[in-house]
Amino acid sequence: MSERVSVPPRVTALYGGQAVLEGVMIRGPAGLAVAVRAPDGQIVRWTTRLPPRRGWRRWPFLRGVFVLWETLRWGMEALWFSATVAAGEIETREGLRSPAALLTMALSLALALGIFLLLPAFLAEGIEGALGTSAWIRTAVEAALRLGLVIGYLIAVGRHPEVRRVFAYHGAEHKVVHALEAGAPLTVAGARPFPTAHPRCGTAFLLTVIVVAAVLFAFLPASTVIERLLLRLALLPALAGLSYELLWLSARYHHLRPVSWLFAPNLWLQRLTTREPDDAMLEVALAALEAARALESSTEAVTGDEASRL
Repeated sequence: MSERVSVPPRVTALYGGQAVLEGVMIRGPAGLAVAVRAPDGQIVRWTTRLPPRRGWRRWPFLRGVFVLWETLRWGMEALWFSATVAAGEIETREGLRSPAALLTMALSLALALGIFLLLPAFLAEGIEGALGTSAWIRTAVEAALRLGLVIGYLIAVGRHPEVRRVFAYHGAEHKVVHALEAGAPLTVAGARPFPTAHPRCGTAFLLTVIVVAAVLFAFLPASTVIERLLLRLALLPALAGLSYELLWLSARYHHLRPVSWLFAPNLWLQRLTTREPDDAMLEVALAALEAARALESSTEAVTGDEASRL
C-alpha cells in the first residue's frame, strides 16, 4: 500500500461496506472485496463480481428490500471469510455457502427479529394492560423499549476487546469511503483525517428503522396482540423500503443544514459502533477499497472469485 493513488474530486459510484474480524468488506457497483489481516501480518483479500441491479430491483421503495437482503447475505459471507483467515485458512466462495453458514445466518436473523422487533411489542402490550394506557402511548413505549434494547446491546458488546477492534475497523471503513468521496489521496495519511461516522452507515439505517417503525406501527388497526405481531412481520418489507429511501435522501442532501440537523442522531449513534482505527487498520481498509475499485475495470466473468495475499 505504498503507492499513492488519487481519485477525481467527484465520484459518482457509491461505495460502502462493513467491518469484519480483523478486516473490512467494501462493496462497489461491480462487486465486493474483503481484506483481512492474517495472523502472519499479511493482508488476505477475497473479491467477487456481482451482477448489477437492474429493472424493478432499482425502483424506489423496492430497492431497499433487496439492499437489506444483500447486506445480510454478503455480510455473513464476508464474516465467514474473515473467520477462516483468522484461523490461518483461505476458503472459496463455495465454502462460504456451506450449510453451517446458511444456518448461522438464518438463526441470527430469527434471533434479531425476536429480540428487537417482537420483544418490545410484547413488553409494551403488558405495560398497556397494566396501566390502561392508550394505543398511541403503547406504540411510543414500544419504540422507546426497542431503542433502549439496541443501545444497551451496543454498549454491552462494545466492552469486549475483540468487538472494539471490529468497531475500529468499522471506523476505518468509513474513513476510506470518505476519502474516496472527497477526492483525497487513497493512502493512510489521506484517510486518517476523516471522521469515523458516515451518513450511509448501517447503524444509521438501524436508527431510521426504529423511528419509521414507531410511526408506521402507530397506524395499525386495533386488534389482538398476536394480530399486531403478525402485521409487524408482514410490514417488514415496507419498513425496510421506507427506511432505505429516507437514509438515501439524508445522505444525498446531508450538506443542507436542516437535513444534517434532522438526521444528526444517525451520526451520534455511530459513536457506539465505531472507534478510531490505527494505521494498520486503515491499510487493510484501503486494500479492500482498492480491490473493489479494480473490479470496475476488470473484464473477468461476473461469477469470478479470487483470494490473494498482499
